[in-house]
Formats: sequence, structure tokens, C-alpha cells
Amino acid sequence: MNPARRTTSAAATAVVLATAGGLLTAAAAPASAATTCTSPVFKRQFYANTSFSGTPKKTDCDSAVDQNWGTGAPASGLPKDKFGVRWTVTRDFGSGGPFTFTASAQDGVRVYLDGKPRIDLWKNVSSTVSKTVNVTIPKGKHALRVDFVNVTGRANVKFTYAPRTSASVDKVAPLVPTGAAVTYDQATGKAKLTWAKNKEMDLAGYRVYRRAKGGSSPGTRLTTTTSTSYTDATLPVTGAAYEYTVRAVDKAGHESAGTATLPVTTTDRTAPEPLGELSSVGTTAGNALTWEASPSSDVHHYEVWAAPAGQQDPDGPATVFGTSWTDVVAEAGTEYRYTVLAVDGARNVSPASVVTATRPVPSGAPAPTGVQGTPADAHTRLTWAPAEGDIGGYRVYRRTDPNGAWNAIGDTGSAAGSYEDTSAPRGKAYYYVATVDGAGAESVPSAAATVDRLTPATAAGPAAPRLTVNSQGGTRFPISVGVEPGAGDEQRLLKGYLWEISGACGSSGPPRLTTTDTISWIPSATGPCAVAVRAVDAYGRTGQEASVEVMVAR
Repeated sequence: MNPARRTTSAAATAVVLATAGGLLTAAAAPASAATTCTSPVFKRQFYANTSFSGTPKKTDCDSAVDQNWGTGAPASGLPKDKFGVRWTVTRDFGSGGPFTFTASAQDGVRVYLDGKPRIDLWKNVSSTVSKTVNVTIPKGKHALRVDFVNVTGRANVKFTYAPRTSASVDKVAPLVPTGAAVTYDQATGKAKLTWAKNKEMDLAGYRVYRRAKGGSSPGTRLTTTTSTSYTDATLPVTGAAYEYTVRAVDKAGHESAGTATLPVTTTDRTAPEPLGELSSVGTTAGNALTWEASPSSDVHHYEVWAAPAGQQDPDGPATVFGTSWTDVVAEAGTEYRYTVLAVDGARNVSPASVVTATRPVPSGAPAPTGVQGTPADAHTRLTWAPAEGDIGGYRVYRRTDPNGAWNAIGDTGSAAGSYEDTSAPRGKAYYYVATVDGAGAESVPSAAATVDRLTPATAAGPAAPRLTVNSQGGTRFPISVGVEPGAGDEQRLLKGYLWEISGACGSSGPPRLTTTDTISWIPSATGPCAVAVRAVDAYGRTGQEASVEVMVAR
């Protein structure tokens, strides 16, 4: 006999038995004493008769139906013959599936599932009899009841139920674990998963899977455990996002579907890889540094520390978003030491790369003036006013980042005043020209010229310009209309504006091209007239039209 704790509850209605000629028949029985036993523990009731009638003499809890009372009374106040014992329990069978019921007794035993008999050994016997049946139980909660009676002589009873776990018999997958949750410890970089205990009786354990966010399901199996928690200490601390799922697996090898994905974004403590080859060159415009990008995909920017050799950078690093930089404040003739670091979004810093450079002292030759660049589809043409005096030639520099490294792209003779950049990139480029003396020394750089060659983003031509009527004018005073680049064209290199007038105040005739930002004329008559303007870019592309109406008075 296996006692268990008791709690009170409402009494239950029972089906009882009566004897007739030594055999046993079913009869109605009153409610039992108010005792509750926690499932899967059985509630057990003792009756002083074989009809299960009247109030039970005793009610307690029993963890298993497995008793041998011999020829004695099973409890105080009961006879040694002609008594009955009933066990009842309602439990959750999880996903259900195939089960085996086995009962043995001397004398009579009956087993019910949800009120329907499954084993019937209901007779007075002189020795123990037994029976085994296979039962398919649906998922969820179901009620079991075991009735035992002793007529005379020895009294023993046993009942067991267990899932059938052979893969050839059990075709039912376990239920998905419930209550799954995950917590991430940023200090340790570990993720702890928890979930509720599964209701399956044939549960073998749980499998925990991890995948990169959005990866193929279910991912990598991390563990198989019988516990209801797992701590993943193998997460990379790279700032990447991951997803977990938990699945139940039964003894037949069937795996449940996964829980809802449990997301975790890791702390990024992984430093970027160092940048590639770092090179430097000293120019009169500053020390120019160029490097290969770090192979790491999460680099946010680079830090460049600069100081004369043997000293520390007093101002902190320069932040560079490209892969080149020019130190325009380095003192000429002094060797500088540069340290370049790749930095990711979490402020992790790569190993340092170091290079030195010395900015040359400029020659006394004058720098060229009036440097201009004109873009074309295949090249950029640079022109300038030649420097005066005895010079050896000119050197042309270019960069594509306004703070990037200057690179020498070509030299010209002393008489030249132009240069064709046939390797000019699409988009913006910046140029300067230095005069080279007979000893090969360079002058200070010229003023920089900015050239914007056509890119796919600007292939449609300029936008409609923005017009402002400065003066309505009159027959003795000019009409004045201000012109500005259209939205988004502020940095576009424009060749000029095509404009024409029409209406009562005169006509401009064929469209006229002007390079000024104001269009003005004295009208020939009074009344309304319209001004239509289109921008023209450096490639000769005419953009969208903008128009404005003015009213001319006397």
C-alpha cells in the first residue's frame, strides 16, 4: 500500500458492483469521501462489500496498483473476505498512441478507460489470473479506473499501463514542448533556454537546435537532454542574430515539430581582421595613405592616428569611412608615424597597421592657376594657366574622396597647359596640379578642381531649375529672373541654362544659352509673358523645363 498526501475536493460519483451467485455484477454506488490525489497517483477506495455500495471505509492515494493482502483484511474495519477496492485517476497522455494494459488478480478485476471496459476478469478464482491488451489512446486527458473484488481466500491485484515504443508500432510524434523561452547574458555571452515538461509517457528527451537568423530549419542540433533547460555556451560573440527551437523526441525516435523560434542577438566582442596592405606617399598637399579594406564584413570605419615619429597623437584619431586619407596638417620635412585600425559597429578594434611618411618641402616654383576640369563621356580634360619662370613641367594629382589620398596620375611638359585624364572615374573626382622644377621638386598644390562625370544616377539629365522673378520690369526697365539648379542638382556640373520667352512682352527667338544665374531683358511691349528655362549639363544633356509668368507694365 502506497499512501500519499490528501486534499479535499467535491465527492465523485462511482459505478459499483454487486455479487450474484458468486459472480460479480455492476451496481450504483454513492459518492466517496472527499479526497484528492495528484495525477498520476491513483485515488483508492476500500469497501466492506463486493458491490462497492455505501460509503467507503477508507480513502487514500496509491502510486501504483500492486497489492497482495494474502488472506487478511486489506485495512482496519474491513472483512478478510468479500471486500472491494477501487482505483481511479485522470491523467494527461500527451500525444497518445499505442499502449499496453496488463492486469492480474485473485479474485476479480476490471479495467476501464473513459468508462469503457478494456480488461474483464470478473469472476471468483482459486488462483491468480492475468490478461494483457493493446489499446490506442487519443491525445489529451483520459480517465482510468480499476475495480478489484475478493470473494474468499487469498487477495492480490496488479495493474500496469505503458506506451508501446517500437517504431513499427508507434507512429505518433510527441507534442511540441510548451512554455519555451530564452534569456541571453551579455556579460557571459551565454543563452539559457527553458521549457515546460512534456506530458508524453514515452518521452526520450528534448533536442535543442540553433540556426542563424532566417537560416534553414531546424538548424544545428546542439544537444539532446532529458532536462527542461539548456545553456548554450558556444554562441559566437560577433553581434550576429540567432534563433533557437526545442523539439521533443520519443522512444520510437519520432521528433515533434519545433517550438516557436526563440531569437537572440549576441554581444559583439570580436575584433575585425586587420586591414590589408598599407602604403603611404608624401606630397606637398600632405601625406597620402592608402590601404586595402579589412576582410571583416562588419567594419564601420577606420581610425588613423598620426604624430611625428616617437610622439603621441595629441588630438585623437581621424575617422575615415573610405580606404584612403591625406594628412593635410603634417609639417613638411618631418617624418610622421601613422597607425590605422579597423573599427566595427560595436567599437571593437582590429590589430594595428603602421606606416611612416614625410611631407616634402615645396619648391619655390609658383603653382599653376585657373585649374578647371571639363567632363566628357570617355575622359576628363584639365586646363590651367601655365606658371611663369623656368620650370620643368607639371604633375597632376587626383582623388575620388574629398578627404582621401591624392594619387599622381600623370606629368606634362613645361609648355603644356592641359591634361587628358583617360582613366577618370564615374562620379566626382578632385584634381590639383603642381609645378615641377628642374630638380624634380614640386610646388605647393594649385587650388583643387571638382569634376562630376556622369553616373547612372544622373543619366536622366538635370532636373527642372528653380526660378525666381527678381523684377517684373517695364518697357524702360529689364525683366530679371534668377535661376538655380533643380532639386538634387546642387553638386552637378552644369554647362548653363537654355531659356526662351514668349507672349505679349516679346520673344527671344531660338533658345539662348547663358552661363549666368540671372536672365534679364528689356521687353518690347506690356502684358503677360512666359519664361521657360532648361538646365544643360557638362555632357550637353538638356534637362526638364521650368517656367514662370511675368507681367510687364509701362
